[in-house]
Amino acid sequence: MVCFCLFFFFFYSLGNWLGWSKKLTGCLILTAGLSNTSFVGFPIIEALYGQEGLQTAIIVDQPGSFVVMATLGVTVASIFSKGDVQLKLIFKKILLFPPFIAFVLACFLNFTTVDFPLFLQSVFQKVGGTVSSIALVSVGLQLKIDKYSKHWNFLTLGLFFKLMLTPLFFLILYRFILKGDGLIVEVSIMESAMAPMITGAILASSYGLKPKLSSMMIGIGIPLSFLTLAFWYWILQIL
Repeated sequence: MVCFCLFFFFFYSLGNWLGWSKKLTGCLILTAGLSNTSFVGFPIIEALYGQEGLQTAIIVDQPGSFVVMATLGVTVASIFSKGDVQLKLIFKKILLFPPFIAFVLACFLNFTTVDFPLFLQSVFQKVGGTVSSIALVSVGLQLKIDKYSKHWNFLTLGLFFKLMLTPLFFLILYRFILKGDGLIVEVSIMESAMAPMITGAILASSYGLKPKLSSMMIGIGIPLSFLTLAFWYWILQIL
């Protein structure tokens, strides 16, 4: 939530100052403001911090990044794609957004301790395992790296803020201002340093918010994040 709001105010202010189009501003907010805390985040956090770190990462992702994407993300996509604010329509899109419906249903089932039969759980796990691959393929099909593209400057700006300045902000906030320490703080900082969220890029593309730039944020941001994540992990270990 804090990360997304930070990026919203930054890119919204910068976009107004430099005269960017609403679609460009919305694209950067959605792709730079949402972290890939699950597809990239879960395996990396588990490898670095084990099962205890993964439990913290799940808390960061499900009630954190995912909910922000399904609510504020859809709101931003709706506003910046059309340029007008229709609260009733935005609220309807949030309620009918399939990932949000699935999240609410999962929370309800978890709260009521109701579970699916074992054979259905197996089916759902296998189907769910294909989601990330399909998402990457759909983004990859839109990825066209053109060295003369006008998007390079915006791509550099978005990735620099996402991969470098965002974790720096939370490092200063958690470690030096709030004097936090321990596994939860480290995992939270590392999750903020993850590449842009795939679903956020797909959301931007589906609303016509610079699809080429949004796909480049993912296609280049994910492999680049492996280098920057190693850097931030090293920083956390020496502090």
